[in-house]
Amino acid sequence: MLRLCLRHSSRAASSLTCPRCQHHNVLQLSNINHTASTIQLPSYTLFRSLQTTPADSKDRISLRKQLKQDAKSSKAQKRQRREQEAASREKWELTVGVEIHAQLNTETKLFSRASTLSSEIPNSNVALFDLAFPGSQPEFQVATLLPALRAAIALNCEIQPVSRFDRKHYFYQDQPAGYQITQYYEPFARNGYIDLYKHDGIAAEDGDHIRVGIKQIQLEQDTAKSQEYPPSTQLLDFNRVSHPLIEIITLPQIHNPATAAALVRKVQSILQSCNSVTTGMELGGLRADINVSVRQRSEDLGAHQYGGIGGLGQRTEIKNLSSFKAVEDAIIAEKNRQVTVLESGGVIEGETRGWTIGSTETRKLRGKEGEVDYRYMPDPDILPLLIGEDLVAELAATLPTVPDTLLDMLVGPTYNLSIEDAKPLVDLEDGARLEYYQDVVDILRELQHDLPAKAQDDLGRVAGNWVLHELGGLLTKADLPWEAERVTSQSLAAIIDNLQRKKITGATAKQILGMLFDGDRRPVAQLLEEENLILRPLSREEYIALAEAAIELNPSMVEQIRSKNQLGKLGWFVGQMMRMGEKGRVEAQKAEAILKELIVS
Repeated sequence: MLRLCLRHSSRAASSLTCPRCQHHNVLQLSNINHTASTIQLPSYTLFRSLQTTPADSKDRISLRKQLKQDAKSSKAQKRQRREQEAASREKWELTVGVEIHAQLNTETKLFSRASTLSSEIPNSNVALFDLAFPGSQPEFQVATLLPALRAAIALNCEIQPVSRFDRKHYFYQDQPAGYQITQYYEPFARNGYIDLYKHDGIAAEDGDHIRVGIKQIQLEQDTAKSQEYPPSTQLLDFNRVSHPLIEIITLPQIHNPATAAALVRKVQSILQSCNSVTTGMELGGLRADINVSVRQRSEDLGAHQYGGIGGLGQRTEIKNLSSFKAVEDAIIAEKNRQVTVLESGGVIEGETRGWTIGSTETRKLRGKEGEVDYRYMPDPDILPLLIGEDLVAELAATLPTVPDTLLDMLVGPTYNLSIEDAKPLVDLEDGARLEYYQDVVDILRELQHDLPAKAQDDLGRVAGNWVLHELGGLLTKADLPWEAERVTSQSLAAIIDNLQRKKITGATAKQILGMLFDGDRRPVAQLLEEENLILRPLSREEYIALAEAAIELNPSMVEQIRSKNQLGKLGWFVGQMMRMGEKGRVEAQKAEAILKELIVS
């Protein structure tokens, strides 16, 4: 027979009390199968001591009081963690550098004509060179350079007229040649930068704007995909070998985990906007490695103390992070680990570490390799890569508008959107939602060319609300992907135009949108006519009658509004008037004005 305290899970004595807290609510477990791999709890009985003395009742804590104490303790722990984190920021400076590996949007691999299309059949898109067959030679595929150049231009890099490929030697089963072809010494792009703003999600400590330098962008091969089948089987799919990658290496200029995550998120957005990649982190097309170091703020620390470079602490690298949250969480965990080691008198070792989603600590993978360990050498089989200025100029001139420029346009006088509405329009569906929104605004301006210019100034904001919140809300509720033809831009513009001209009420406009969303293909004008939805305004007398009927329903609320000036509660009465009145005829603004006359005045 096993007895456990419900509060502490401690073994209870035969008297059915916990030795830690003398708690009397004890769980008695019987018939436990001790030989099973997991403990089965088929049944239990909750016992409460039958011999409760007045002294015992003083020690017992009610469930409600216990929950309050637990909540209070949890808040205190969170407050203590925040204080410790603030103290840690004051004493220790975090420095982060990011390396982003992105699969390029190409039809062929980097050094063979094998297809890069994903295939469910393993090892079906593989050339002899991809498998390092003896005698096979690399053949650089020129078309793979174009998406790489678009990415480098979008990230404000200087394109190098001459670049070269190197061999990075290491043995692992996913690298059949025993080396990876990359650009280490002479990459094709250098000296770029990326601007991060408050709306990108940077840490509050970084203010409204921060610029992070990009040291270089290099072309390189991807490796094979490994699948492990414990305890000892590992299968390799070489379809991914030699898929063209770019590696984007930033300078160590980031000092907050949230800013590092924001940078990776924005790089992905930029790469997608210029058609350099087809997938992002969510599908494995982009991965991030993070270099983390800490040093004391109060001292001018030299490289000798922590084995760092240029006054920075000794860095460790966290490999293969596959989500933005993982980037932020892994940096926080590694920073805390390094601070703990240093404050206890230890030394940070240069090493490569791993991160598991849901974990609270990084784990050591191996000692950190340097360039000597990798034995970098120029690849003797590949000629130097020559990039002409005319090609760079042509790509720069035809590059799609980058997200920051789009945001500036959307929040400017042309559309007058808030940054909160502009950003999702840019980010959602790789720009498809933005294109739809711009079509709606253009059609609206044609429909309302006869209205005063002042009335048209607000069209961008109104259209943004309907595209993002009203139509977007229907998509979210139905759990459907974006599809512009579900409600055409012409139909949505017609709904907004009728609403702006006060031919329909807001409730009717939402009703029509819902009908179109559900498959009604009638033009908006026909739908309004056949469903008798065109607004027939109520007279003042009709509004007063409805308002008086609504007021009679809840006189106590009327008294609260009058005595405490709680005007926000007028909305309840407006809703009552809309429900009592003829559908689609009660206008909220007019109803509220009548209510103010009757209740407040």
